[in-house]
Amino acid sequence: MKGVDDAFLGVGDKPGLHIWCIMGTSVVPIAKSLHGKFYTGNCYIVLNTAELKSGIRGHNVHYWVGEEAKEEHCVIASDKAFELDAALGSQAVQYREMQGEESDKFLSYFRPCIIPVQGSFSSHWRRSGEECDQTTMFRCEGEHVARVTEVPFSRTSLDHKAAFIVDTPLKIFLFSGCNSSVQTRAKALDVIKHLRENRHCGRCEIGTLEDGKLVGDSDAGEFWNLFGGYAPIPRDVLDTANGELMTTTSKKLFWINKRKLVPMDTHLLDREMLNSDRSYILDSGTEIYLWLGMATLVSERKTSVTVLEDYVRSQGRSSIGHTVIMTEGHEITDFKLQFQHWPKNVVQKLYEAGREKVAAIFKHQGYDVAEIPEDKPQQSISSNGSLKVWLVDRGCVTLLCTEEQEQLYNGDCYIVQYSYIEDGKDYNLFFSWSGKSSIQEDRLASVSLMSSMSDSVKGPAVVGQVSEAREPELFFLVFKSLIIFKGGRSAAYKNSVLQKSNRTEGYKKDGAALFRVQGLRHDCARAVQVDLVASSLNSSHCYILQDGASFFTWTGSLSLPSEHHILDRMMNKLFPLKQSFLLKEGSEPDHFWKTLEGRSEYSKEKCVKCWPADPRLYTCTFQQFFGIPFFQAKEVFTFCQDDLATEETLILDCGEEIYVWVGLHSGVTSKEHALDIGKMFLQAGNAQDGRRSIVDTTVYAVVEGDEPAFFTSFFNWDSSKQVAAVLGNSFERKLAMLKGISPKLEAPDRSLRRSSSRRPGTSSEPTTPEQHQPAARRTFGPAAASVGRVAKERSGSSSALSPSPVIPSWSPRSRASSSTSTPVIARRLFPSTLHGAPHAPSATATGSPARRR
Repeated sequence: MKGVDDAFLGVGDKPGLHIWCIMGTSVVPIAKSLHGKFYTGNCYIVLNTAELKSGIRGHNVHYWVGEEAKEEHCVIASDKAFELDAALGSQAVQYREMQGEESDKFLSYFRPCIIPVQGSFSSHWRRSGEECDQTTMFRCEGEHVARVTEVPFSRTSLDHKAAFIVDTPLKIFLFSGCNSSVQTRAKALDVIKHLRENRHCGRCEIGTLEDGKLVGDSDAGEFWNLFGGYAPIPRDVLDTANGELMTTTSKKLFWINKRKLVPMDTHLLDREMLNSDRSYILDSGTEIYLWLGMATLVSERKTSVTVLEDYVRSQGRSSIGHTVIMTEGHEITDFKLQFQHWPKNVVQKLYEAGREKVAAIFKHQGYDVAEIPEDKPQQSISSNGSLKVWLVDRGCVTLLCTEEQEQLYNGDCYIVQYSYIEDGKDYNLFFSWSGKSSIQEDRLASVSLMSSMSDSVKGPAVVGQVSEAREPELFFLVFKSLIIFKGGRSAAYKNSVLQKSNRTEGYKKDGAALFRVQGLRHDCARAVQVDLVASSLNSSHCYILQDGASFFTWTGSLSLPSEHHILDRMMNKLFPLKQSFLLKEGSEPDHFWKTLEGRSEYSKEKCVKCWPADPRLYTCTFQQFFGIPFFQAKEVFTFCQDDLATEETLILDCGEEIYVWVGLHSGVTSKEHALDIGKMFLQAGNAQDGRRSIVDTTVYAVVEGDEPAFFTSFFNWDSSKQVAAVLGNSFERKLAMLKGISPKLEAPDRSLRRSSSRRPGTSSEPTTPEQHQPAARRTFGPAAASVGRVAKERSGSSSALSPSPVIPSWSPRSRASSSTSTPVIARRLFPSTLHGAPHAPSATATGSPARRR
C-alpha cells in the first residue's frame, strides 16, 4: 500500500496486540514475550484489535512516548500511527500516551501493570537480571488498573494517599497509606505478585504494613529499618484540581482551516456542527479530540494531526492530558457525550435482510444450500423451572392461578418469579413487569414489593425491572407462551379508566381484536394485542384477527415458516376449538379490512434484529464537588471477573439490558436501591447510546456470590473464585491467596441470600409482604450488629444508619480508607426524594393475599 510502512501490512486481521518500537526512522516489531516492557528512551506504537459482536473488528492505535524519548522520534511515532490507521481503512481511533499519564484503556492491555525501564530498547540485549540485586521503590495508584511509578528510595517519597512497594533482594514490602482505598491496595498486591514471579523467580517473602500501625508488627520494624528508623509522614496536601477543573474549564471547539484554528460557538454543541469535509479540534479540558471528516483528503488529515500537536504544545500540555484522533463514523462514547445531541448509530442490516435472497439464487443455480438458520436467543435459562405470577393492585399482591399466569394485561403491573436449578444450585429470577397503560402507583409498588419478596426466598435471587414492549428474551423464555391483552384486572386501573370515561377499555371475548404473534422458538411464543387498525400490520409478522365469532390468521410475506407453526399454536391457545381462515398477505377479503376500519399503509420492510451491543463495565460512585454530590460512572476497560470488587457497585451495560452488580461490602442496602442506581446510570447519559429511559431498558440487580449463568456468560468466569469470595475484602482475599493462607474473618451476612438447608429442586416459595413483616431493612453487607457498632465508632451516634435527606459522599476511596479489617458500613444510598415519586405503599400494610381461581 502506497504511503504505508511495510511493517503494518496485513495486521489487524485477528484479535490481539501488536507492538512496534521506533528505531531511527523505522518501526521494529516487538515479540509477545516483551509486551508490556517499555523503555523510557523510546516511542512505541500499540495496536489493539477486538472482535465486536457485529462481526467487524474494532481497532485502537496508541503511540506511547517515553519521558526520555527524542523529539524526532515523537514526530515519527505520530506519523507512523497515522500510517497504521490508513492501513486499517481509517477505522481506528488513535491515542497519544505520555509516560506516567497513560489512559486507563492503554493500561488495561498490560495487566497487572507496566513498569517503564530506564534506557532504550537497543540496550535490552545487554541487560541482565540485576533488577533483583538492588532495592527499588514504586508508588502504586489506581483501582481497576495499576499506575506504577518508580520513585526515589527515600522516606520523603511516602505519603498517605497511595500504596508503596519496596522491592529488596530478599523481601517485598507493601506500605498502605491511610487514605488509600482497599482496591488500590489490592492492585498493589497484583504488582507484588508480578515482581515476585518476574524478578525473584517466585521465591521471595512478602511483608505488609499499614500507615500509622507499629505495635506488634514485625514487618513494620523491618520496613522502617530500611529507612534508618521510623519518622512521621507529613500530611497530604488537599488536591482541589479536580473541583477547580469542573467549574473553570469550558469546552473549546475549533475548525481547522489551512493550518489555522477558527474558534466556533460552544454554547450548545450539536452533531450538526461537524461537516464531513472538515476537521475539528475539541478541547474538553481533560482530553483533546481531533475529529476528521470522512470526506477530507489524506493530505488534509496529516496537516490536521500537525495542527493538533502544535495546539497541545501551545497550551503547555505536551506532557499531560490525552489526545484522541478519530474519523467520522468511528467516534468514541466520551466524545459523543460532549455534545448535547448525538444521533444513534445506524446499524447496517443488509446482510440479515438479504441472506435469504442469496440462498435462493444459489438454489436456483443448482447448488445444495441448507436452510439458513434462524435467529437464536442470545440468552439461555433452564426450561425445567417453576413459574409464579402475582398481580399488583394498590400495594397488594394476588397470586394468579396456573391458567391465568400466562395472560397479562397492559393496564396492570405484575411480579414474576421463576425458580430453577443450575449446576445443582437453586436460583430465583424475579421480574417486575409494567404495562404501557399501568398507573404510576402500581409501578412504584411493584418494584418495592418485588425487592421484599426476593429477600424472603431461600437461595440466590436476581431481580429485573421490565416495561411492556421492551422485554428481554429472558422474560419470554420463562413464560414459554404469553398473551398480553389490552385493559386490566386491577381495581386501581379500572378506577383510573372510569375517571377518564364512563366505559372500561380492553379486550372483550365477543368483540373485535388484533393480535401480533411472534416467537423466539417453537416453545417460546407470544401474542400481543395491538390497535385494531391496518397500520398495526407488518409484513414480517403473523397476526390473529378476531371479529366476534369469526377468526382470521394472517401471514406476512416476509414471515418465516417457523413463525407459521407458532401462529397455529397461539391460535389454539387463544381460541381453542375455533376454526380460522388462513390468509396470506395480499389475499385479504373485504371483511378483513372492514374489521380493521379500512385499508391503510403499513410497514412492508423486513424486521430484523440488530446486532447485540458489546458489553461494557462501569464503576458507580458519588463524588462531592464543593458540597454538591455528583453521580459518576467510569468505564472499566478490557474487564474481567477480577474487576468485580466486593467494595463496589458496578454496571454491566449490554445495550437494551444493564446489570447492576452489588458487592457484599458495598454501601448499597437493598435490591431496590440497586435498581435505582441503574436508573441514575441511564439518566446520566453514561451508557453506550447516551441518555436512555428506564422504559426502554431492562435493569437487573445481581448480588455478589449469586451470579446466574446469563450474567457470568459475559466473563471468562471461574466459579472456584466464588468460594473465596465469602471472606474478607478485596485486599484481604488477595493477600491470603498470595501468602497461601486463609483469612480468619467472619463472613459477611448475606441476609438477602440466606443459606438454605433444602435439597435442590424443592420449591422456593417467597414470603409475600402480607406474610412477612421485617423488623428492619436487610443489607448486603456485614451483620447488622457489626454495622451498628462500627457506625457508633465512626459517627458517635446511631444516626449514621438512618435515611439522610442528603446524598452521602459514597465512593470506594471513602469507604476503604480505614483499616482493611474493619467491616464496611452498609448504609442507605438514596433518600426517598430520588425515587422520582413518593415511596410505594408499605409492603407490611396490606391485607391477606387472595388466590385467583
